[in-house]
Amino acid sequence: MERIRVRSVGFPALVAAALLIGGVAADLFGPQPYMGLPLLTAAPLVASALLSFRASLLVVVLACAASVALDLHLDRPATALFVDLADVVITGAVALMVNRARSRQEYRLAQVRDVAEVAQRAVLPDPPRRVGPVRVAARYVAAHAEARIGGDLYAVLATPFGVRAIIGDVRGKGLGAVSTVSVLVGAFCHEAERTPTLAELADRLDDALARRGTDDTFEDFTTAVLLQIPPDGRTAQVLNRGHPPPYLVDERAVSPLEPTTHELPLGLRLPGAGTSGQRAADVFPLNPGASLLLVTDGVTEARDGSGAFYDPSIRLTPGAYTSPQRLVDALVRDVHRWTGRQSQDDMAVLVLTRPLGSLTSHPDGRAVRLGWINQPG
Repeated sequence: MERIRVRSVGFPALVAAALLIGGVAADLFGPQPYMGLPLLTAAPLVASALLSFRASLLVVVLACAASVALDLHLDRPATALFVDLADVVITGAVALMVNRARSRQEYRLAQVRDVAEVAQRAVLPDPPRRVGPVRVAARYVAAHAEARIGGDLYAVLATPFGVRAIIGDVRGKGLGAVSTVSVLVGAFCHEAERTPTLAELADRLDDALARRGTDDTFEDFTTAVLLQIPPDGRTAQVLNRGHPPPYLVDERAVSPLEPTTHELPLGLRLPGAGTSGQRAADVFPLNPGASLLLVTDGVTEARDGSGAFYDPSIRLTPGAYTSPQRLVDALVRDVHRWTGRQSQDDMAVLVLTRPLGSLTSHPDGRAVRLGWINQPG
């Protein structure tokens, strides 16, 4: 909240001072009388829009003093002096009322934003830095600075089956999307502890969305990637439900982990279709030092000035990131450069890194598919 109350007084103060000085100069040296009065009355208006109440009051007092001093110096009649002063006083009073009203609105907005930020952290808490055999980093970046809450989600959890993670993107925005995020993150944290396979876990998330009871079934869905890393950290099982693929980042390449089969997003299972008994999770090696980069479409659909999409496999530098946090930071900075800081959508980034020095390792090869695991229902 303090970051809204504290205003920069540099440039706005210079503008107000320039108007005051310009008003005095125009009255003293202008070809016609009263040329400076519009500038003197404009100074409080500018100050009220850009400065604090105390600074605005100071500008009003200076404008009034300048008006009186000019009329006395130019030997204008008393009637003109009082009329000029009344113009500045009335304009200054209106400006101060506007300033006070704006301050109250900003205070209320700050409260709302703080509540939204608390809600966002409650629904989407920061993951721990270390979970099982992997190190973790995450970032949620809103497309607009005013927005603190949206429809992207991620979660990481240590379970009896290893580390499990989810990243997803709820269709839509606003409170409806936030509600879906809450349902999915809660269902994931509850079911990941007890559901033996990723396919069954996806089915449980489908059930959670169905129990939510929305009328527009096909308007309320979530693309997602479910991930599992066993306790030894040697492999990664990936189940993709209509989401941008994760990337394997190691010292040699940044490789997209494309799914063997393309599945529907969560929430689009037809009534009576039962469980997805034959779906398979793809299995990929995870060498020491390698990272799994999971993103939402706010990253992969970010466009530059020519309309080209952002491609992490081309833009990121293999072997350049010594920690998951460095990879997250580098990706976010590069997306901002790519778009000119004109992001079109929220973006969530989740990185899981198998640290160097792990006792077990894989044969050389980055995005080589080891196979798939049949996921019985």
